[in-house]
Amino acid sequence: MSKDIRVIAFDADDTLWNNEIYYQETEHAFCELLSDYLPKEEVSKVLFATEMRNLDRYGFGAKSFLLSLLETGAQITGSNMNDVLMRHILDLGHNLIDKPITLLDGVEDTLNKLNGDYTLVLATKGDLLDQERKLKNSNLSSFFNHVEVMSDKQIKDYNSLLGKLSCSVEEFLMVGNSVKSDIIPVLELGGSALHVPFHVTWAHEVVEEELTYDKYRKLENIRGVLDYLK
Repeated sequence: MSKDIRVIAFDADDTLWNNEIYYQETEHAFCELLSDYLPKEEVSKVLFATEMRNLDRYGFGAKSFLLSLLETGAQITGSNMNDVLMRHILDLGHNLIDKPITLLDGVEDTLNKLNGDYTLVLATKGDLLDQERKLKNSNLSSFFNHVEVMSDKQIKDYNSLLGKLSCSVEEFLMVGNSVKSDIIPVLELGGSALHVPFHVTWAHEVVEEELTYDKYRKLENIRGVLDYLK
């Protein structure tokens, strides 16, 4: 099955480097900040609802999250939303954007061993500037033949990517941590997909169903990509 693979695309956040843990830390600090107005669990629920409403408007990424923090803060505090509180929320968002890039175990070694034998693609979604900054700070840029920052990861988005790469779906392998975004759309297209779970997942990306596709594997870590391709 793997002998036909020519192009391997990797998700970025929580596949190559830490990401969601920083969002969860920021959300926890935000809920603490507003705990005088609502219980922290309720603040979290209001924030998630705001994020879902804003996806079509702002898309994914840290800037979108910051705007949702500000909107949620204004919604919960009402007339008590002052300059000091706004500054605190802005600081939370800026600190999130400025988080260091920490590569996950095995990433650099795996990319190095694949480099030259396959066309390697970074296929991520989110804010263009933010993702470009992360890639630059990761020092992984030299491994990738093509970088695609997608507004979303649905079937139409992967079809567009395949067209840009002049790659048939039978030659395409996607590697990522999100079953919803990285795995299912590619499998439904007829491609191959490897799921590398991360220990925390954004609620929007959670999928409970068990997958039974022939071209799907769940790996223990990213080094399993090498074993799959042998």
